[in-house]
Amino acid sequence: MLKTLGRLFLGSLFIYGGAGIIMQPEYREKLVEKAGLPYPHQATILNGAVMVVAGSTLAAGLLPKLSALALVGPLAATTVVGHAFWKEQEAASRANQQTQFFKNLACIGGLLLVITGDSE
Repeated sequence: MLKTLGRLFLGSLFIYGGAGIIMQPEYREKLVEKAGLPYPHQATILNGAVMVVAGSTLAAGLLPKLSALALVGPLAATTVVGHAFWKEQEAASRANQQTQFFKNLACIGGLLLVITGDSE
């Protein structure tokens, strides 16, 4: 039961976040463009779609390892591109981005536990 709840909670973060990206992609598109990645609009929408689909399958317990694997790459990219706290000049902004950066690292850790099937 705890694994099921863990997958549900972890998946819900991606469903919510991905839906937000799809509905309001403008801010993230600017970050993608600033990072020099091609096709910022398409990349942003694709990222959101992967998050919604893989988050949904993870939450439902359908192919959880594959779902988690599909989420690790986009989340790692989002973490580096979207939460580069080391580039922030203002203390409050730096602290906010640092919190988001480490929250994402924690989520990546959770996804890696799903992928490896670690239950210790």
